[in-house]
Amino acid sequence: MDVKAALREQRIETPSWAYANSGTRFKVFAQQGVPRTPYEKIDDAAVVHRLTGVAPTVALHIPWDEVDDYGKLAAHARDRGVALGAINANVFQDDDYRLGSVTHPDPVVRRKALAHLLECVDIMDRTGSRDLKLWFADGLNYPGQDDIRSRQDRLAEALHATCERLGAGQRMLLEYKLFEPAFYVTDVPDWGTAYAHCTQLGDKAQVVIDTGHHAPGTNIEFIVSFLLRAGKLGAFDFNSRFYADDDLMVGSADPFQLFRIMHEIVLADALRPAAGIAFMLDQCHNIEPKIPAIIRSVLNVQEATAKALLVDREALRAAQRTGDVLTANGALMDAYNTDVRPLLRELREDMGLDPDPMAAYRRSGYAERIVRDRVGGEAAGWSA
Repeated sequence: MDVKAALREQRIETPSWAYANSGTRFKVFAQQGVPRTPYEKIDDAAVVHRLTGVAPTVALHIPWDEVDDYGKLAAHARDRGVALGAINANVFQDDDYRLGSVTHPDPVVRRKALAHLLECVDIMDRTGSRDLKLWFADGLNYPGQDDIRSRQDRLAEALHATCERLGAGQRMLLEYKLFEPAFYVTDVPDWGTAYAHCTQLGDKAQVVIDTGHHAPGTNIEFIVSFLLRAGKLGAFDFNSRFYADDDLMVGSADPFQLFRIMHEIVLADALRPAAGIAFMLDQCHNIEPKIPAIIRSVLNVQEATAKALLVDREALRAAQRTGDVLTANGALMDAYNTDVRPLLRELREDMGLDPDPMAAYRRSGYAERIVRDRVGGEAAGWSA
């Protein structure tokens, strides 16, 4: 395999909301120079792509990125050298969704939530986006609060109606989360639930794996492998966790896990954009500066991918066939322990990029410029 060619072709989508102010449930620490509008978020994303060469699309979140003219926003992105990516729906911040959105016991609330999902498909039509990404905060805090089976029926009905609205070349990506904000029952709590609904919906529905949304000790690469085999892995939301849904930079908590995940992707020949898997970041940069954190995250994915591409697969398969446990494990460990940074620096030079994107950003003066220029107005955040 031509490792450089595979890395050159890699694509990583950055999220618009990661450029804005975000934080924990307890505090959002505001930073200077963060974007005030979706247009400024795209400007920042374009800087990340210009420096890394592998982040050409930006995911939007509605209504956080609501604008009057989505065609104009798409044109702005093109002018900056990037494109609009997945459209993320928001049915978790309205007061009406206190007891759920599409699974709410009140049909009036369910219709409101479905109308928003369909609105997001309309936005996809106007932006040229392929992916509608859905995450639901729906669930229960107490036994007896609602009928669990009925909520699955309501969920299935909403997903079916949304999937029916999708056009040619569009697809639905269903994300799951173990818990939070619901603590007793989450309506889409795991990959099996998401997989079952997507299987019923057909080819236009696939599963999103958020790497932070699992119980401690979960073997995420098994889930990756299973969904790849079933043709139902549509996307990743990359981040890291120590305890729960910490939303730390991908590869920061457990870089070996990220390597193991990318190893399964490479084995399945699913790294190529043509394979259809969207490698997206979904992170909360609460105390670290936004743009450098996103650049670092992109570099972390690249490094894990490079190591996965360096696995001696012939030696690995030979050891597996003969039951040579230590040699098989050693094939992975040899690749993981390789310092791929010189390879990636060389690749960037081949691509006409600065070999050190972090240093290039510091030298660019962009951080100082946005602090100077973005004065006045309201900084974008999770609710804006």
